[in-house]
Amino acid sequence: MADITIYDIAREAGVSPATVSRVLTSKARVSDKKRILVEEIIRKHDFRPNEVARQLSRSTRILGLMTADIRNPYYAALAVECEKAANEQSYTVLLCNMFNDRALEDAHLEKLYAQRVEAIIQAGCRVDDLVTDPEYAEHIRRVTRTIPFISTGKLDGTGSYSVRINHYESMKLVMEHLVSLGHRDIAFIGGERRVQSTYEKLQQYIYLMGAYGLSFREEYIREGNYEESGGYRCMKELLDDHRAPTAVIAINDYSAIGAMRSVFDQGLTIPGDVSIVSFDNTFLSAAVHPRLTSVDYNYPEFGARLVHTALQVIEKAPVEPVSLISPRLIIRDSSSCPKNRV
Repeated sequence: MADITIYDIAREAGVSPATVSRVLTSKARVSDKKRILVEEIIRKHDFRPNEVARQLSRSTRILGLMTADIRNPYYAALAVECEKAANEQSYTVLLCNMFNDRALEDAHLEKLYAQRVEAIIQAGCRVDDLVTDPEYAEHIRRVTRTIPFISTGKLDGTGSYSVRINHYESMKLVMEHLVSLGHRDIAFIGGERRVQSTYEKLQQYIYLMGAYGLSFREEYIREGNYEESGGYRCMKELLDDHRAPTAVIAINDYSAIGAMRSVFDQGLTIPGDVSIVSFDNTFLSAAVHPRLTSVDYNYPEFGARLVHTALQVIEKAPVEPVSLISPRLIIRDSSSCPKNRV
């Protein structure tokens, strides 16, 4: 097989390309069992590496990072922290934007695989799906035979790793805050139930409404997108209702800003007439007026743990398949006690 590479040898042996390289160069740190297996496969294929192959077998110290859309400040903040953490370990990050395009998502994954990055981290797009896409899962299974894959969501049945936010805790923080202020009519707007993070927040919202003895109103749940336009539309629908909520939980800062604009267009005030809180705590939350109460995801820790997980898998060290990031609530000016209702 003239075209066989050390990556093919590694895949067949179930080891890393670095292990094959150590066997070829007679370096230490290879167990007898692995060395014998690799040597058998090398002999089977009559593999004779040339100098170019030797160069390729060396560690690239490059991590691939795929984000849904870097223009979203959530992904921008996470990407920066991933790069900082990688640089501290003398790794370089190769950033790819998917722009929420599934064809581009597949193409970027294949390009990173072809470039033999040492691990791939994905934030957003199909790793966010509540129900795993079987075709993408198969693509990931092929990649993970030789390259570790870590995501901020989940991909069932792929053997990949996940570092994700504890969304149940995120919603609990928000609900505790609003209930402590005296709110009883609380709405939840934005997002799609097919997205795991939105689904988990919604389930926690419904559960906590009952746990706090609050009346659940189906019309207080308004699905939409994750953009400012969706927040505006959802908020307008709520304000047009005969019993508008005193507090609104928006799926992210973008949606919250749209909701705030809708409130102002109705001649109402924040937080006087309605309190608004959100998730993500991007730079937008402190830039708007009033400043937005929002759930923070500890981006430095989030990025560092994604990179750390990738490096641990590269080194074949024990790694938990799922790691949760603990959120915290940043209280600002957009939430306060509700006005007394008649």
